[in-house]
Amino acid sequence: CAGEENWVDSRTIYVGHREPPPGAEAYIPQRFPDNRIVSSKYTFWNFIPKNLFEQFRRIANFYFLIIFLVQLIIDTPTSPVTSGLPLLFVITVTAIKQGYEDWLRHKADNAINQCPVHFIQHGKLVRKQSRKLRVGDIVMVKEDEKFPCDLIFLSSSRGDGTCFVTTTSLDGESSHKTYYAVQDTKAFHNEQEIDALHATIECEQPQPDLYKFVGRINVYHDRNEPIARPLGSENLLLRGATLKNTEKVFGVAIYTGMETKMALNYQSKSQKRSAVEKSMNVFLVVYLCILVSKALINTVLKYAWQSEPFRDEPWYNQKTEPEKKRNLFLQAFTDFLAFMVLFNYIIPVSMYVTVEMQKFLGSYFITWDEEMYDEDTGEGPLVNTSDLNEELGQIEYVFTDKTGTLTENNMEFVECCIEGHVYVPHVICNGQILHDCTGIDMIDSSPGSSGKEREELFFRALCLCHTVQVKDDDSIDGLKKNQAQRRPCIYISSSPDEVALVEGIQRLGYTYLRLKDNYMEILNRENNIEKFELLEVFSFDSVRRRMSVIVKSSTGDIFLFCKGADSSIFPRVKEGKIDQVRSRVQRNAVEGLRTLCVAYKKLTAEEYRNVQKLLQSAKLALQEREKKLAEVYEEIETDFILLGATAVEDRLQEKAADTIEALQKAGIKVWVLTGDKMETAAATCYACKLFRRNTQILELTTKKIEEQSLHDVLFDLNKTVIRQNGSLTRDTFSGSLIMKPRHDGSSGNYREIFLNICRNCTAVLCCRMAPLQKAQIVKLIKLSKEHPITLAIGDGANDVSMILEAHVGIGIIGKEGRQAARNSDYAIPKFKHLKKMLLVHGHFYYIRISELVQYFFYKNVCFIFPQFLYQFFCGFSQQ
Repeated sequence: CAGEENWVDSRTIYVGHREPPPGAEAYIPQRFPDNRIVSSKYTFWNFIPKNLFEQFRRIANFYFLIIFLVQLIIDTPTSPVTSGLPLLFVITVTAIKQGYEDWLRHKADNAINQCPVHFIQHGKLVRKQSRKLRVGDIVMVKEDEKFPCDLIFLSSSRGDGTCFVTTTSLDGESSHKTYYAVQDTKAFHNEQEIDALHATIECEQPQPDLYKFVGRINVYHDRNEPIARPLGSENLLLRGATLKNTEKVFGVAIYTGMETKMALNYQSKSQKRSAVEKSMNVFLVVYLCILVSKALINTVLKYAWQSEPFRDEPWYNQKTEPEKKRNLFLQAFTDFLAFMVLFNYIIPVSMYVTVEMQKFLGSYFITWDEEMYDEDTGEGPLVNTSDLNEELGQIEYVFTDKTGTLTENNMEFVECCIEGHVYVPHVICNGQILHDCTGIDMIDSSPGSSGKEREELFFRALCLCHTVQVKDDDSIDGLKKNQAQRRPCIYISSSPDEVALVEGIQRLGYTYLRLKDNYMEILNRENNIEKFELLEVFSFDSVRRRMSVIVKSSTGDIFLFCKGADSSIFPRVKEGKIDQVRSRVQRNAVEGLRTLCVAYKKLTAEEYRNVQKLLQSAKLALQEREKKLAEVYEEIETDFILLGATAVEDRLQEKAADTIEALQKAGIKVWVLTGDKMETAAATCYACKLFRRNTQILELTTKKIEEQSLHDVLFDLNKTVIRQNGSLTRDTFSGSLIMKPRHDGSSGNYREIFLNICRNCTAVLCCRMAPLQKAQIVKLIKLSKEHPITLAIGDGANDVSMILEAHVGIGIIGKEGRQAARNSDYAIPKFKHLKKMLLVHGHFYYIRISELVQYFFYKNVCFIFPQFLYQFFCGFSQQ
């Protein structure tokens, strides 16, 4: 049974299609899809049936089809052509539009599938079309080319077996990320060496998470036992990413075609429908009832009129003999259907088409708006879906992210605090601005000799504990380096915080030079280059909220440096000036600065060996690798000595405060959902006028819950809100708490109280939110009994879930990449453009569509009512 389970969970790939040596394991070739990408919806054969099926799912279209069929069957007052032609026109126009869009998709797919790719076959390079690539093929990719499928990175032209990649088309991150080749194969630099490789790869079945991958590679050497190495996301080059700063790389295909992570992320967004479209369907049902009642009244009156013998049909429309002998009920039914056909124009067939055209052409008003164009980035607003235009004028709740949406995500190093002493770069001292190199300016008294050592450790920790890369510049190698000692390095990283810290420390006299052959080089204040061997990196994740590195200095000492959020560092510290650092961190957080704490511990060689063993066993696990690694990190990252803290400023976006003020005046409730600390987030809320100085703040935090039960806290807050009648209350709470009661069955009533409190507050701030929790909060409000229309706005990949959850999702084309903008319904360059979008464009869209829909229904009633009255004058003959 275990065997079957593994069969489902993992796949085995034979590198270069070479069988493992006899006796190693059974050779089971598995079938995998080819490398064809299909993003189109229809094929040449299924277009007509599939498209017709989709179109007749619309109430109006289906209704007109039925009427048309009725006209063909019975003796009708109007020609079938009158129903058939408009319906045929509407169906044909829509089919041509959808067919053209799909043809464009086919064209794009073919361009990708026929793109040439370099394979290795029998030790030679061969060019083939991308669609012919198979799992197990070894592929060569050159600089600035895109990877044709998901590859395991075997070797590169760089000596240290690394390569740089940008993943702009996947997650929008334009920064260079570093990937690492498999340890045993990184020395293979030509086709023959790679072709001689004998290995199998075991890895998980394809799944859409871009940042997660678990596998292992078994390399066979001369009939000996294979060497197993762990494979993680740092060895996996994804389809759609581009190779940079590296001449060429070799990789083996493991996921192809529709199984690549990029294709699995293509999932179509669920169709959002506007409130107006939903109400139009209700109108249609009401009008259908009017239609049926009119037909019924006329049928009954007709038979009442004809019950007297001399009042038969008029002489020019007399019944034939067989008609007179027909069953009365059948006759009445055909008469009823004939009246239905006569009055059917009360249902507007062309309304859907007109409304769609109006929305489609109307969406250009946003893209043509010059005031919503951003000069700095050269970006204008984008409309990804025009179905929701009128929703923009109906928004009741706005949920916004903080970093990058309200703020600029443009970080600047402000200060660092070491053992209670504060250091600020560029302080004006006696009227003189001190030069960069002298660096440090002390605000407090000078530390003693032990302090000096801690201070140097702190700067080294910040220079070493990061994932920043230095942009390549080959001229500074060897001798030339001394002439360019203090040249400003250009740093690139996936996080703007890290770049700000490394640049800030550079201004304080310590410069990070580069990572070469696993050695990190830093330039200290005495202009000497120090080398540290990088042993392990525990990368940052949003659950641990910290990252660590283990390095070995030239003297042989092994250090573990860790930096992270104060909440995740302070509980792990055993010594250091905790109180002084904590008070400084809190002071900075209140001022709206982003704070990080730095700590370290020394490891003996024996301790490091144990750490290595623990890590190795966790890394080789195929199942639950993440969980096992998290447990190992938890065990290793303890008993720190606190060194200090840093503060980085993230400036507010221009006119963010005006926009929020305008939205609040319009009666829209603004909620801020952020992953940041409460103090930092609250400071930002004050700065952008979401909170005012004179407002009463209600807090629902973990600390309060520890003192009283959740039940009591919620009831107290509820009383306060009702007493104040929600004049100017604010509510700040720590996100995970409100989430906890949700998983517990008995908590339904808490949710109601919590909703009641929040609805009476003028603004709400939720802190420490995970991406999924943001979506849960949006869903909670969206499904509350008033069913308000919600809007979510954010700029990063972590906001995508809330953007997809809200009625209207708006992405900001920002620094955190394009993922939010691509998944949204509308994208705008800056937060300030939201004001015009909702209060001007949204307002006009709503007025236009409501007048259009009302006009249509009114026109049709006016058209049909005279017909109804006329029946009284023609003996209900419906001819």
